[in-house]
Amino acid sequence: MGYRIAEIAEALGARAEGALDLVIEGAAEPAQAGPTDLALAMDPRYGEGLAQGAAQAAILWEGADWRALGLAAALFVPRPRYALSGLTRLLDPGPEIAPGIHPSAVIDATAEIGAGAAIGPFVVIGRGAQIGANARIAAHATIAEEARIGADALLLAGVRIGARVVIGDRFIAQPGAVVGADGLSFVTPEKSGVEEVRSSLGQRSEIRAQSWTRIHSLGSVAIGDDVELGANTCIDRGTIRDTEIGSGCKLDNLCHIAHNVVMGRDCLMAAQSGIAGSTRTGDRLVMGGQSGLADNLQIGDDVIIAAATKVLSNVASGRAMMGYPAVKMESNIESYKNLRRLPRLFAQVAELQKAVSKLAQSE
Repeated sequence: MGYRIAEIAEALGARAEGALDLVIEGAAEPAQAGPTDLALAMDPRYGEGLAQGAAQAAILWEGADWRALGLAAALFVPRPRYALSGLTRLLDPGPEIAPGIHPSAVIDATAEIGAGAAIGPFVVIGRGAQIGANARIAAHATIAEEARIGADALLLAGVRIGARVVIGDRFIAQPGAVVGADGLSFVTPEKSGVEEVRSSLGQRSEIRAQSWTRIHSLGSVAIGDDVELGANTCIDRGTIRDTEIGSGCKLDNLCHIAHNVVMGRDCLMAAQSGIAGSTRTGDRLVMGGQSGLADNLQIGDDVIIAAATKVLSNVASGRAMMGYPAVKMESNIESYKNLRRLPRLFAQVAELQKAVSKLAQSE
């Protein structure tokens, strides 16, 4: 199904010029665009690609001459990347999940399924579970006993929702995401080597064999509205209280939220980042790829953690952190600059040592 240029302009809040009835069926980079594609040429650098493709319409940078570029229509937007979010939402058909309940789905008689829900093949829904209206659940997903999922949720293939997990509206989980597995919570009969090292900062009076005993997870997971989880991302249940994820949080693939974490609203985590047990974060935390927060920390609002950064202590609101161990970004950059200067400084010191040695020999 296509959209007229006028309809796309209205959806994006864009200014449209030219053939407003032209029908668009997809989006493409300028050089690969076909006649029914909207070319994405929001910057002059991409303008040359229009001549290589066959697009009749494009999103262009402000001030571009669409006629001279050989186009029949053009769209102009104040913030191109933001407009891209609206355009892709408009053109994305979403996964194919047939309406109704597939015959192979196994649904407990006590489960409640909201109106308009679509449940795919081999889905399993446990005792007392509640599924909100218009939820879409793809093949092989499982929802355990007494879990509650809000309206307009989308669970893709192989998603696992554990017992008593509570999830708000418009939840999205990519394939393989797991919410509500047990956390890493183990204890030793005697004081463990880890406890000793933590208190002594590395000194150990005795090294002895030890074994681990599980502390069972009695809590669950509570997730707000408009939360999205990437593929194979995992959120562990709490030990006694629930692990909490605030509304609006977006987690990339392969992220991990450990037991008892409390995460604020509108946080963003890139792939392979993680938050260790019992850490609390403020709102709008941003974590770059492969970054991590140690356990039992307090992270303020509006903190930005650079990629591969490892945070080992509390962070005040508004800080940008970088490095391992994490420090203020400007301090880390200055330290890196100084590190690169070390070879030159060593050479200078060596020259000075030679000069001093010669001076001492001459006296």
